[in-house]
Amino acid sequence: MVHCSMKSLNRLQNHAFPLGLERKIGRFVDYYNHQRYHESLGNVTQADVWFGRVKKVPSRREEIKSQTTLEARRRQHMHSLMLTA
Repeated sequence: MVHCSMKSLNRLQNHAFPLGLERKIGRFVDYYNHQRYHESLGNVTQADVWFGRVKKVPSRREEIKSQTTLEARRRQHMHSLMLTA
């Protein structure tokens, strides 16, 4: 996804009603603060920094990464056992 500024996003469409624009701005702010990882902040979200979760996020990511790696290795091992049987 290309990261756009709020200004450039709103120039792309005309809004007939203020409510539609308010919703779009709300979605953008939510994405920007809670979902988008900021490289300048150490690849955490602004909300992670604001709520003091900076140290927990990388350790949680490592935990998830190791779990998915182990699961992939187990599947690969089971698949190789099936092929040799």
